[in-house]
Amino acid sequence: MDNMKNYLEVTVTSDEERVAFYKKTYAHVALGVLVFIGIEYLFLHNKTIVKFALSLTEGSMWLAMLGGFMLITSFAEKMAVGSHDRNKQYLGYFLYIVAEAFIFVPLLYIAMYMLEDGGVIIQQAAVLTAGLFTGLSAVVLLTKKDFSFLKTGLTVVGFIAIGLIIAGLIFGFNLGLWFSGAMVLLAGGSILYQTSNLLHKYHTDQYVGAALGLFASLMLLFWYILRIFMSRD
Repeated sequence: MDNMKNYLEVTVTSDEERVAFYKKTYAHVALGVLVFIGIEYLFLHNKTIVKFALSLTEGSMWLAMLGGFMLITSFAEKMAVGSHDRNKQYLGYFLYIVAEAFIFVPLLYIAMYMLEDGGVIIQQAAVLTAGLFTGLSAVVLLTKKDFSFLKTGLTVVGFIAIGLIIAGLIFGFNLGLWFSGAMVLLAGGSILYQTSNLLHKYHTDQYVGAALGLFASLMLLFWYILRIFMSRD
């Protein structure tokens, strides 16, 4: 059984314990990115998976894919964040990464194989994403400001975005570059909020769940920055 000390809130621990928690969290974010890259590589080199993923990008099938993604990631998040069981936390995190890797297959396949200089575009998007993620995280970590007030706004805007995506698929209109730009702002706000949670919300044994929240925001940011870069080609 875990020692009850593992369940202390980060805010009431010593400076050394807080720093250790932050290091573990960001190490797990980095690990999540590496696992994502590995799984994505396997997916993109599997013709069956690529063909299946591309078949889900049209009309109602894309809606089904989005619905499935939301259900899976919601379940995975509950496992990783809502449990103090380390095995469940890791299983939830891994499941989330796999779901992200699968939904990225069509976007990355198009970027890599259907656009000129697709590899360069992906690298540029990745570098900008990493830079923005690091900068926004640093703002919170250095100022220690509580951004929990963003939760309601992020939730409302998130539902509006989902509604627009669904409407676009049903009625066949393109949301355009402005929508991707707005989603980049949403992802930025999510990074501020998740980093704030890292300082003010979690217990010291929940670094895996904290990492998942940051990883999810990072992937959202990368998705829409990559879409913006792809639109220039």
